[in-house]
Amino acid sequence: MGSDFKAIPLIDIRPLVEKIDDPNMANDKDLLQVIRMLDDACKEAGFFYVKGHGIAESLMKEVRDMTKKFFQLPYEEKLKIKMTPQSGYRGYQRVGENITKGKPDMHEAIDCYTPIEPGKYGDLAKPMEGSNLWPKYPSDFDVLLENYISLLQDLSRKIMRGMALALGGPVDAFESSIAGDPFWVCRLIGYPVSTDIPEEQRSDTGCGAHTDYGLLTLVNQDDDICALEVRNQSGEWIYAKPIPGTFVCNIGDMLKVWSNGIYQPTLHRVVNNSPHYRVSVAFFYESNFDAAVEPVEFCREKTGLVAKYEKVVYGEHLVQKVLTNFVM
Repeated sequence: MGSDFKAIPLIDIRPLVEKIDDPNMANDKDLLQVIRMLDDACKEAGFFYVKGHGIAESLMKEVRDMTKKFFQLPYEEKLKIKMTPQSGYRGYQRVGENITKGKPDMHEAIDCYTPIEPGKYGDLAKPMEGSNLWPKYPSDFDVLLENYISLLQDLSRKIMRGMALALGGPVDAFESSIAGDPFWVCRLIGYPVSTDIPEEQRSDTGCGAHTDYGLLTLVNQDDDICALEVRNQSGEWIYAKPIPGTFVCNIGDMLKVWSNGIYQPTLHRVVNNSPHYRVSVAFFYESNFDAAVEPVEFCREKTGLVAKYEKVVYGEHLVQKVLTNFVM
């Protein structure tokens, strides 16, 4: 799948946001048009922008601004919420501590996950049990983020309802054993100017080329810095240029498996060549932590009846990636 796209499509999802939960929405032409556009975008690029999503642009900016304020704190203050194995891999990562395909990434971050009570998933989630580490400064950081995450959970659920219809399934296809209790991840990421990083620690990318692990990602990026790049089928890197007030969305590994490859995640990376510090807040809407994801029947029927991918337990996939991508 995928194509030699030269730009990432922009979709006004207002009809979907307003109508997807209405049991009488099946023949609404505006909603059906959005679903067709989602389907085309997922097949052609694996990436798309959304506007008309109902989340205030002022809130999106407030989240970015508060993130930037945290990263401007002295290093000793940021270390008060340092990520460790004991924190369930939640908290602050310094520049170079995140690894993508064996190379350190030139970014710092706060990683947040759905809180996991000890023993909830048995041994499956043991490495990631715990609650999020919120900084004391800026004040009300936790209140702002928890409200923001709640809004993005609902928005993601609605987009996934649209994707279920686009793939030919029932509107609630993801809301049972697949994502009826969706796990979420939120990464607040800061990309320093390369000249601010000691030369011996620099690499050529803020975040190396990768695909995302789950179902759907929503990225809230700075309005004025081009840094996120998406690779088309010919291997060209296409900028996901900032469009104020929009989220950049992309699909992940679990949706590839579930759709039997009808939708494929697209490689992307971040290269901050600007003279300015860049902030990005990425929200990842995932499967149930213990979901056993495998190609669904109605997608197999469209792809030769044979399952192209083996069953994947999402939590196992996530834990393996987290342990691989973290160094102390």
